[in-house]
Amino acid sequence: MANSYRPVDRDQAFLLPPNMADWLPQDHLAWFLIDVVAEMDTSAFHSRRARARAGQGRAGFDPDMLVTLLLYGYANRVHSSRQIERLCTVDVAFRVICAQDVPDHSTIARFRAEHEAAFKALFGQVLMVCARAGLGRVGSIAVDGTKIAANASIDANRTEDRLRAEVERIVAAASAADAEEDAVFGDQRGDELPPSMSGRGGGRRGRIGDCLAQIETETAERAAERSAEDAKALATLQAARDRVERAEAQARAAVRDYQARCAATGRHPGGRPPVAVDDSKAVQVARARLVKAEQRHAEREARLRAIEQAAAKKPSKGRPRRNVTDPDSRIMPTRKGWIQGYNAQLAVTDDHLILATALTQDTTDTDQCVPMITAALNAAALVETHRPAPAGGGDPHPHHGIDLILFDAGYLSNDNLTATGPDRLIALGKTRDLNRDTTAPTAADRPPPPGNATAIDQMRHRLHTPQGHRAYKRRGATVETVIGHLKDLIGLRTFSRRGLTAVTSELHLAAATTNLLKLHRLRTT
Repeated sequence: MANSYRPVDRDQAFLLPPNMADWLPQDHLAWFLIDVVAEMDTSAFHSRRARARAGQGRAGFDPDMLVTLLLYGYANRVHSSRQIERLCTVDVAFRVICAQDVPDHSTIARFRAEHEAAFKALFGQVLMVCARAGLGRVGSIAVDGTKIAANASIDANRTEDRLRAEVERIVAAASAADAEEDAVFGDQRGDELPPSMSGRGGGRRGRIGDCLAQIETETAERAAERSAEDAKALATLQAARDRVERAEAQARAAVRDYQARCAATGRHPGGRPPVAVDDSKAVQVARARLVKAEQRHAEREARLRAIEQAAAKKPSKGRPRRNVTDPDSRIMPTRKGWIQGYNAQLAVTDDHLILATALTQDTTDTDQCVPMITAALNAAALVETHRPAPAGGGDPHPHHGIDLILFDAGYLSNDNLTATGPDRLIALGKTRDLNRDTTAPTAADRPPPPGNATAIDQMRHRLHTPQGHRAYKRRGATVETVIGHLKDLIGLRTFSRRGLTAVTSELHLAAATTNLLKLHRLRTT
């Protein structure tokens, strides 16, 4: 047997150097995050602790340390407060950040929950740090949405009927428990179930109440939209009928006037005589439009009747649903099927810095175009303000904001194309279709659109030009790359928290971590 093994002496006095500064390399991410947090304004995290203590109670954990701990946890795909607590005892980097004073998982979770607005503002602080380091080329940016799963099962969705039945079951169970305790203890004790068990004031009963309130609101909104659509459809049909009546009245009036002039003069007036009502071109056009309007109205009525018949056969189909685990989450379509989650929006610079982010419950991206343009413009102004001056002097802000924004076809609409703001390219379909159409032999021969062309037709022509096609090709490499970083490097494929406000805060924390990882790679390469 070989006897040249290295000794395994577990009784040695020091397993680590006595100085904690020697535990990790100087360019380690943990030291980098500690230094970055020290540069930022974290007063929002300190103010709550100062108000809560008011000079009393035991000393609390340093908020800067807890912020650094969460940033480092997300940078290593660790989102659970319990896992962070465990790693603070077994992982050297986590031990360095907390200085071996391990916070309890409930402290970490409570800190994250109590500072949701501060974590959202932390994203802006990180953006300023990155801008001071020279990151953030905002001349051309790309915007896209991605679906992120909620911390809830899609099977936990319920219709209004099922929610009300569950409320009745909870109330009945609580009443039965109260009756059982009354039978055992009598009136002397007066014991009652705690609110979390009885459903009063929180717990599952509270979430079900939120679900019912949201469903009632959505049902009322749907009814109002249906009423408005019905009124619009009837108004359209009535307008077509009115046009026919006006055209017929004008044709009859022309015939009567012509006949009156003939009777008055005893001869036919000069000019072309009026035609009969049925032969009038205006009447024929109005009647043809009326026929089309009636056909569309009949098709709409038939479609609505089919929907109502299908709903009668399967009452739950198409009805509003809410998730009893996370009432704010929605059923979202993805390429791989349906998930219970949220729609995250990201605006990314050409050098892969997340410029702005937002979270929505909408399943589509169309209504997010204008809000993301506004958010990106505000963030770009912040970046330009904190960008360092050139080494040789001159204008410290040479880019002067956003010149071009790239969107995929999910944002396509006439309103989004014509909205105020920077120049934009919005795809009209799949990227593969755009590439095929652009490389077709006839692409170069396409004439420019006429002056009265719609915004969509003008955009189609721009995307078929070499300049437009070349500019749009940067979209996928810009924003989809960073979405991959957010989901794979940070591990944000599923939120760890619940509720729109909470997951919005978590998204900003993850986005800030993604930007800090990019800055760290920039400084260490």
